[in-house]
Amino acid sequence: VVRRHLLQRYEHQPFISCLAGFYSCRWKRYQRRRTEPGKCCCKTRECVFFPLLVGAFCFSLVFLYMWGEAKNDYNNFDWYNYGNLGFWFLWSLVLLIVAAILFMYITLLLVLAMCLLAEGQQLYLHWSHKIGTFLVLGFSITALFILSVLWGDQWKTVRLSFQITAPYLHIGAITIMVLLSWPVALHAIRADKKVVQVIIVGPYLAILLFLFLIPLGMYSPCIREMGTLGPKPALIGHRGAPMLAPENTEMSFQKTIEHGGDGLETDVTISYDGVPFLMHDSTLRRTTNIKEVYPNDTAQNAALFSWDTLQELNAGTWFLKDKPFSCMGSLSRADENQAVNQSIYKLSNFLRLADSQNKLVIFDLYRPPEKHPYRNSWINRTLEVILNESGIRPHLVLWLENDMRSFVQSVAPGFQQTMGSKAPVEDLMTDNIVKLNLAYTEMSSEDIRKYAEANITTNLYVINEPWLFSLAWCSGAHSVTTNAVHTLKNLSQPLFLMTPQQYNVMWILTDLTSVLLILLIFAL
Repeated sequence: VVRRHLLQRYEHQPFISCLAGFYSCRWKRYQRRRTEPGKCCCKTRECVFFPLLVGAFCFSLVFLYMWGEAKNDYNNFDWYNYGNLGFWFLWSLVLLIVAAILFMYITLLLVLAMCLLAEGQQLYLHWSHKIGTFLVLGFSITALFILSVLWGDQWKTVRLSFQITAPYLHIGAITIMVLLSWPVALHAIRADKKVVQVIIVGPYLAILLFLFLIPLGMYSPCIREMGTLGPKPALIGHRGAPMLAPENTEMSFQKTIEHGGDGLETDVTISYDGVPFLMHDSTLRRTTNIKEVYPNDTAQNAALFSWDTLQELNAGTWFLKDKPFSCMGSLSRADENQAVNQSIYKLSNFLRLADSQNKLVIFDLYRPPEKHPYRNSWINRTLEVILNESGIRPHLVLWLENDMRSFVQSVAPGFQQTMGSKAPVEDLMTDNIVKLNLAYTEMSSEDIRKYAEANITTNLYVINEPWLFSLAWCSGAHSVTTNAVHTLKNLSQPLFLMTPQQYNVMWILTDLTSVLLILLIFAL
């Protein structure tokens, strides 16, 4: 019997050697120390450092989750960096890759530590891993701080994501607690004092009980009874289909129409000689070849150019060179040829296209800068183009601009008046508002329902990710503005949709299974 036990222990040594080698760089058996019953699992210095390892894991997990859920807005992040750095690069994707690598590294260290504890080995983290842990901890905290200061709205995205992911995060947390039960049980049994056992097992059981009961406080609009889901939100192409074609060009809007979009969104600027055209940025640097044609005017406001000058510029070659979205697919040869021949699009042509296809239009109207001839008549000039030059049917226009709204209603009573912020229902009805155009971070199923009862519909912008579109669908949104009409159009029902009964079964089965496994581990 003694010989058999010694043989089993000997055969087990290579596994422990690998664990200790990767964690401590102690590959030899004589370099390692076993934990004595009732003693601490490591020396005082290691006891101080182990919480830092756990903290690095927690902060890196929070950052990775936060940045992963921020994928919907990666283009905005890259656009912000472009404005500060002067060149286009997919910084968002680089940051995601770095966050994933650092998280996997610190997770591996933590798993090795848990395995060593389960084997009764003393912990000793090699100095190189300690430096790595400090780097991960510092990077994660710094990144979270900077993003919170510069891009605080992303925490609203994280809170929204919990309405979708919470049931699955709950399962993941329970799974981790089951895996942790082995080292907890091992050290509790080895402890020679009841007080030590309580200190080890007490917090573990408290966290486990909290996780068992946390579903009682969960809310998700996608957990609902059969037959209560509203119609699929209409899809409005944000600057057309900017993942398939250069934004705000004829090709981009044609792509939206081809993929079944219900409306078109754009940005309107007025040229120096009074021609409204489509341009999102204040300058022409990002989306045209002005650097090659007029290199000394790259920083000049787009509204200070004449229409004849604007017509000389190419508005498509940048798209193939910069590839503004990380998830862009490859274009066909015909689409590439069409893209490189795009030019700046006039508002009147845009409206004629929308009218011919019976598509709604909504646009941000930018006031020209100081000393511009149309600085004080920008709305009048835009209305002149809409009513007299384009011929678009008024009910297709969602009028968003708030300045001179009463005047606009008097000359164009057929426009659908749209407000860009929440307000009391009474005020909206007084202003004849029929639609709200809100950032998706303001999504609230309760508010959407309240406005709908007053016949005020809600459009949410900009929604690209299927999970976020699913949440908007479950929340009752009537339409969304999106860069991804071609992908969202294919969703036949919201992701993660389930009935309360299905969720209760999932919750109860998860808890019961985990209780049985934990009891079995403690019994062994």
